[in-house]
Amino acid sequence: MTSSPAGPGAAGPGFHPVIVGSDIGVYGLARSFHEQYGLRTTVVAFAEPGPIAHSQLIDTVLSGTAPAEIVATLEQVATGRRAAGHREPLVLQSNMDWVVRILAHHRTVLETAGFVLPYADVDLIDRICDKAEFSAVCTELGIPTPETVIQDFATAEDDGWRPEPVTFDYPVIAKPASSADYHDVRFAGKKKIYEIATPEELDQLWRSLRGAGFRGRFLVQEMIPGDDTQMRSVTTYSDTSGRVTLRCSARVLLEERTPAARGNPSAMIVEPVTEILDAAQRICEHTGWRGFANFDVKLDPRDGVYKFFEQNPRIGRNNYYLTAGGQNPTEVLVDDVILGQRRELVTARREVLYAVVPQGLLRRYVLDDGLRARVVGLMRTGRSVHPLRYAADASPRRRLYVLTALVNHVRKYRRYYPLSALRANFAAAQAATAARPSAGRGNR
Repeated sequence: MTSSPAGPGAAGPGFHPVIVGSDIGVYGLARSFHEQYGLRTTVVAFAEPGPIAHSQLIDTVLSGTAPAEIVATLEQVATGRRAAGHREPLVLQSNMDWVVRILAHHRTVLETAGFVLPYADVDLIDRICDKAEFSAVCTELGIPTPETVIQDFATAEDDGWRPEPVTFDYPVIAKPASSADYHDVRFAGKKKIYEIATPEELDQLWRSLRGAGFRGRFLVQEMIPGDDTQMRSVTTYSDTSGRVTLRCSARVLLEERTPAARGNPSAMIVEPVTEILDAAQRICEHTGWRGFANFDVKLDPRDGVYKFFEQNPRIGRNNYYLTAGGQNPTEVLVDDVILGQRRELVTARREVLYAVVPQGLLRRYVLDDGLRARVVGLMRTGRSVHPLRYAADASPRRRLYVLTALVNHVRKYRRYYPLSALRANFAAAQAATAARPSAGRGNR
């Protein structure tokens, strides 16, 4: 069952959206709320950067980053709305793993204040958002993942502590099992994800983590060859009964390459890939997930198999690709937690190009001839979106910010991901594809 779009200016179904964060994903979700219900969103932010600055869709409230500060600010938002005569429930969202954990840990206090938290319980969030635990769930369900070694730092302060040996070939990928455990760790050269070329580089990373007091777990995974176009993004929504009611998948064209944003897609084509949509749905329904989830998947050119990397407890930084793909995620959310409606499963199927980088840059960075022709065709026929380009929120200052951000993307890719590196990754994928015996199930 679906509800009809209210459209900008129409009355919403008795709720007010509140989002914690300030990145482009926050704006994308606020835009989706506005498109569907004509509502402004209250954003509890730690700063007011370009993506949300000067927006006519957003009322910004600044907060500190400590858990107690975030919770106190949210309580102040709720108190302020009640004082102004607003009694509607406050639908709470965030696009950061560590904030989601804070919200889930303080569920009782926030629900008492009037917030609706469409999240799984905190124990399940902590379990699934640990990449090592997620890998175990995939193994249980027979869903492929990369080869992995788990390095536990719980006893790293002991003199006899030694790292686990890596049993597959270099180069490898190293990343924290839980981004929340890693969030407050500080050391020189810290990154979100590490590409490790040699055992010596890995040993140095272990020394840095150990010296910084990190006591969580790190994953070392085989590096699956290929450029960013081998990646896929999947987003789901699970309702309060545990059923998945929304699915969307997209083929990544290009990812961010700066150390802080590494791995975030910057351009995608929405396309339904049944194999990975079904797998993501199985994971959510098997574990009893609630709310949004976002999955990173890569097509391995060596065997043609899609391999799952991780599940995030949130809608994702590039969530506007769902709305662009024909399924506004705020609709299924509100129908579930506000209206109590049980919906049938829907899958986003509208082919559209989602991109936050200049079109000229994207043309140069998509090396596959057939895929580039597809991208250019979407550009020429107007089937492309930039989440910050919204006619209902197009003040001169916002247009200037978008133009500046596009120019900065060119500079960032030139510095962090030159075309020579891209061509090497693309060639590796072609070689791996040519070497395997058959096309494999992943190419169906």
